[in-house]
Amino acid sequence: MRDIIRQLEEKRAAARLGGGQKRIDAQHAKGKLTARERVEVLLDADSFEEFDMFVEHRETEFGMADQKVPGDGVVTGYGKVDGRLVFVFSQDFTVFGGSLSETHAEKICKIMDQAMKVGAPVIGLNDSGGARIQEGVASLGGYADVFQKTILASGVVPQISVIMGPCAGGAVYAPAMTDFIFMVKDTSYMFVTGPDVVKTVTHEVVTHEQLGGAITHTTMSSVADLAFENDIDTLMQVRRLLGFLPLSNREKPPQRPTEDAIERIEPSLDTLVPSDPTKPYDIKELIHKVADEGDFFEIQPDFAKNIVVGFARIGGRPVGIVANQPMVLAGCLDIDSSRKGARFVRFCDCFGIPIVTFVDVPGFLPGTAQEYGGIIKHGAKLLFAFGECTVPKVTVITRKAYGGAYDVMSSKHLRGDINYAWPTAEIAVMGPKGAVEIIFRNELGDPARIAARTEEYRTRFANPFIAGHRGFLDDVILPRNTRLRIARALEMLANKQLENPWKKHDNIPL
Repeated sequence: MRDIIRQLEEKRAAARLGGGQKRIDAQHAKGKLTARERVEVLLDADSFEEFDMFVEHRETEFGMADQKVPGDGVVTGYGKVDGRLVFVFSQDFTVFGGSLSETHAEKICKIMDQAMKVGAPVIGLNDSGGARIQEGVASLGGYADVFQKTILASGVVPQISVIMGPCAGGAVYAPAMTDFIFMVKDTSYMFVTGPDVVKTVTHEVVTHEQLGGAITHTTMSSVADLAFENDIDTLMQVRRLLGFLPLSNREKPPQRPTEDAIERIEPSLDTLVPSDPTKPYDIKELIHKVADEGDFFEIQPDFAKNIVVGFARIGGRPVGIVANQPMVLAGCLDIDSSRKGARFVRFCDCFGIPIVTFVDVPGFLPGTAQEYGGIIKHGAKLLFAFGECTVPKVTVITRKAYGGAYDVMSSKHLRGDINYAWPTAEIAVMGPKGAVEIIFRNELGDPARIAARTEEYRTRFANPFIAGHRGFLDDVILPRNTRLRIARALEMLANKQLENPWKKHDNIPL
């Protein structure tokens, strides 16, 4: 028995060593943790239960029969984050560069199947050179199997991808279909074709970082949601994100006790909106002052900054925040902000997370670039997302809500449950100046008369009370009471039930 135990421990030690100490040292020299170290940082201490530690690849060509490493380049299993169950796979770059083989893929698919059965998130720690060339089509088939599992798990359990090294070719598509992508600055990248191929085909000279680095994907492409300085910071932020999310679509989001009183009044909000309608203000100030303890986890903060999305808690309840940002493009909706907002709204709807929307939107961004880029269809994505959404929806109009953008931003007409406005709200087809210049175009030669007409229009129509008269608003509230009114609305809506007509699935304008 002692010999058997000794052999077991020797096999475990070999598996834990991965590609060997020399390659582990090389990983550390790049400022990167090993696959197992990452799992240890991500999960609660001593909570990890590993699957398939002794699995080896089956390839015999190209001398691979003599190159077998237990675990085959990926660490898989389950553990806990803040005491809650999660599944994880962590690719090991020290073993064949983390390349994906048939058995490597089978290990990933196994934990994804198990996660869907029991209802728990899947976190993928990606650090791989791509498909294992020696296996040819078998490795490609492995990728396709992972893709299919990712698709089936979408909307069933939260899926988070952490890019912690190279991720190229077909390898990028599984993360692309997950709910959130985090990257590590300077040590991770994603692209379909690398710099060498780009140079050959298009004659463009570009570095790995320029083509697919963390800054590129968080500021330009929107492929990634967030980027952090190093492995440890990134993994700690994954833990923070998980605290806002339910384990699956069968559970409610996790409530957390808070000492921040629901009744807290914020007098400073009464003066947040400037008296000059053209002067911007920071909508994030409102978000932080409404959220429990001022805690707001923003998603894609460096992309499409004219809309702000992220997670907060109000009265201990997780909520998704969607807010126009007057500091950028006056808060106009454009192609990028519509896509960003729609994606976030649909995630919240998948997992029963209530949505709080703060509205200050003068309309859709005009211009040929927007029209040629398809703003009509892209804008419709946000409209579609809010309209199909069945979770509790609370909307607060702080200032401008003009034209079709008023409708799009979770209006009562899109089944908004509770719709409030501040006294500073202006709800109209367009701003007073534009409206008067159209209605009274024959008087444009008389500036004094036009000015009087503009002020008359502002007084009669550019206020929240016309919408209130029609029941499109549930109340006009004092800004200082915004937190209290939202918290009460969310409590009332806690057991909301609403179903869309039966369908196989919708056909959102992609």
